[in-house]
Amino acid sequence: MKILHSLVSSVRPANSVLARRLAFPLLLLGAGLVLVPPCPGAPFVFQLTGRLIQGRLNHTATLLENGKVLVAGGFNRSSNPSVLASAELYDPATGTWTNTGQLATGRDGHTATLLPNGMVLVAGGLDSTSNASASVELYDPATGAWTATGSLNNAREFHTATLLPNGMVLVAAGEGVAGAAIKGAELYDPASGTWTDTGSLRRDRVAHTATLLQNGRVLVAGGLSRGPINASAELYDSASGTWTATGSLVTARDAHTATLLPNGKVLVAGGRGISGVLASAELYDSATGAWTATGSHLNNARSQHTATLLPNGNVLVAAGGNASFQAFRSAELGAPR
Repeated sequence: MKILHSLVSSVRPANSVLARRLAFPLLLLGAGLVLVPPCPGAPFVFQLTGRLIQGRLNHTATLLENGKVLVAGGFNRSSNPSVLASAELYDPATGTWTNTGQLATGRDGHTATLLPNGMVLVAGGLDSTSNASASVELYDPATGAWTATGSLNNAREFHTATLLPNGMVLVAAGEGVAGAAIKGAELYDPASGTWTDTGSLRRDRVAHTATLLQNGRVLVAGGLSRGPINASAELYDSASGTWTATGSLVTARDAHTATLLPNGKVLVAGGRGISGVLASAELYDSATGAWTATGSHLNNARSQHTATLLPNGNVLVAAGGNASFQAFRSAELGAPR
């Protein structure tokens, strides 16, 4: 996003790869970090669980058919900042993490989608040359191997990907080549491995979320646009390929997570707000289009993390970063009350 790039150009690190990964957090460089404990009687309570093998942010987390969670790629800010090609598996039964096969292409800010055949589709992101990528690959849980598939029509990063009821995958918005904001969306056909364009969003968004609702529509919420972090949300209708507005978030945020709960509501947690990195969470009710605060908070304020609904109804929140851009290895579980 050119506006975003101009805001951070004067404070970018010399390392170009690191600069690109920190472009979003640098907007909030002076923001404070507050850790808020869970509130009694809140609908969700978060507690820490096993630590990842590799600290990472801008990664993906995908619940596999065997109940394990695949965490792939991302970025690690260390003495030698690097894009990650590594992947690991979380076992909810033991709370432990183990290594699995490496991506063919290291990437962060990408998406990962579980397909009906059990494979995981990983698309786009920022590669090791600090450029938005159009490459796409598939992970096979049976072998731990990654293989290439058809490339996106438009290279993009910090976009979203959603499996639709018809088996297609909707990729929406994000940031493209040379930092250009994208309003466009495209569909992946697993049968042919090809992509086709579909309707554009009402506004450009980067580092937003997209969630398939029980009514078959896709909820897109928050993100960065051509201006400040926004609280707006919109709905995609796959039957018509069109987007319509819905209720706005209680707190404007980007780099957050959104998880569909068994009761049909959507849990949004963490991210970056106008005041800094967030520990707050809120719920979207698709029946009313309204958002309400949960009253409960993450144990650690975090952004660029992941959240995965587990078979037992708990939500696994993993890794991400803090206000100082340090990647977490910590994870926590959100349990409905």
